[in-house]
Amino acid sequence: MNAGREDSMEEYLVVLVTTPSREVGRDLGRTLLEQGLAACVNIVAGIESLYVWGGELCSDEEALLVIKTRADVFNELDAAIQDLHPYDVPEIIAMPVAAGSQDYMAWINEVVAS
Repeated sequence: MNAGREDSMEEYLVVLVTTPSREVGRDLGRTLLEQGLAACVNIVAGIESLYVWGGELCSDEEALLVIKTRADVFNELDAAIQDLHPYDVPEIIAMPVAAGSQDYMAWINEVVAS
């Protein structure tokens, strides 16, 4: 943890990002980890997404990334995803962590770049 800083749960985020495949998700996740923008990226493959695009109802098989990070790096994380993602408008939804294990949050602080 950063010395002299009192941690609050609001500084941690879970970010959801869909990708067209597990492989694309794996590549994106590895890059985010290598850049120090995430502590952990889970890949949930085989989801079906229903959505409206261009006025048409669409259905696609996708993979969902569940990214654990800190709020202070969200803008960099968002920019990296926008730059690397194959979709014109990638899903990037960040949710604050309401509660969590102090040990897990300390680990996020150790892994995510300051």
